Amino acid sequence: MPVSAPAAAAARPDPAAIYERVRRVIPPMEWASFADDVAAIHELKRQKNAVILAHNYQTPEIFHGVADIVGDSLALAREATRVDADVIVLAGVHFMAETAKILNPDKTVLIPDPAAGCSLAESITPADVRLVRERHPGLPVITYVNTSAAVKAESDICCTSGNAKKIVESFGLPEVVMVPDEYLARNVAAETSVKIIAWKGHCEVHERFTPDDIAEMRRAWPGVVVLAHPECPPEVVAAADFSGSTARMSEFVGAQRPQRVVLLTECSMSDNVAVNHPEVEFVRPCNLCPHMKRITLANIRRCLELGEHEVTVPADVLERARVPVERMLAV
Repeated sequence: MPVSAPAAAAARPDPAAIYERVRRVIPPMEWASFADDVAAIHELKRQKNAVILAHNYQTPEIFHGVADIVGDSLALAREATRVDADVIVLAGVHFMAETAKILNPDKTVLIPDPAAGCSLAESITPADVRLVRERHPGLPVITYVNTSAAVKAESDICCTSGNAKKIVESFGLPEVVMVPDEYLARNVAAETSVKIIAWKGHCEVHERFTPDDIAEMRRAWPGVVVLAHPECPPEVVAAADFSGSTARMSEFVGAQRPQRVVLLTECSMSDNVAVNHPEVEFVRPCNLCPHMKRITLANIRRCLELGEHEVTVPADVLERARVPVERMLAV
C-alpha cells in the first residue's frame, strides 16, 4: 500500500517538527541546509496544487520532508491514478514519471531532473521486444515497470517486483516471457512452475551484491537478518533470509522487528525505514543509485517554481502503454 508521508500532510508544516522525525538519520548541520528548501517546497505545493510522489530510494529529507505519497513502484503507480492535483512531481527516475503520465494524461507531470534514468530501462528497446515476440510467437510478454513507455507499449502486461509472481501465474500458461530484468525473472521462476524466458538486463545497484557480501556481514554482525531485493542475483537471494520488494522489506521490518537487519538494496531505503523503527539496528551496505540521487530538494523546488522538465509521452504510445499498466493494476 502507498504510504502518506506524515510530515507533508500539513499545508504549512514546521521544518523543525519535520526534523524531529529524521534527526536519527540526518545530522543537524545538514538539516540546516535543507530547511529553507523544505519550507519553500511545501508553500509551492500549496500554490500550484501539486503533489510529490517519492520512491523508497529517495533520500530522507525528500522522503520524509516533502513527499505526499511514498512507496515502491507498484504503490506509486496505483496512487498516481488517485491523485487529486493539477501537478504531479515524481521524485524518482524517468520511467516512473512516464508511468504517472500514462495514468494521468490530463495532468502535468514534472521530473526534477530528466537525466534520472535507469540501467534496466536502458537495457531494452521497443525493437528488442518485437524481436522477442518473433522468436517466441504466441507467448505473453510481461514487462517490468522499470522500462520506458515505448517498451511498455509493446508488451501484454506490466509487473513490479512486488507482484511479478502473481502476474506470471495469472495467464495460466506453462511458459511466458519476462523482460528486461534477468535476475527478477530467475528469482520468480524459482517460486513457480511456469517457465520464464528472460532478457539479460540488470540493475546496476542490485547486481553488485554477492553471496560473499552476505557471508562477511554475518561474520561482522552476528545475528543480522538479511533481506534481499529480487533484482539481486539468484545466489544472493538464496543466501538471504527473506526476499521481497522494497514495500515487502519495509513490512517485514515492521512486523518482525529484528534486532539487527540489513537491506540489500539502494542504501537510502535503510535510512527511510529506520526513521520509523528506532529499536532496530540497520547495517547499511551502501550501494547508491546514481540516477535516484540526481533528485534533490533544490531541483524539486526549481521544477515547481518554473514548471520545468514536464514529462510527455506521444499520444499513440501513451494509449498503447496504458493497456498493460492497467492490466497490471487490475491483477
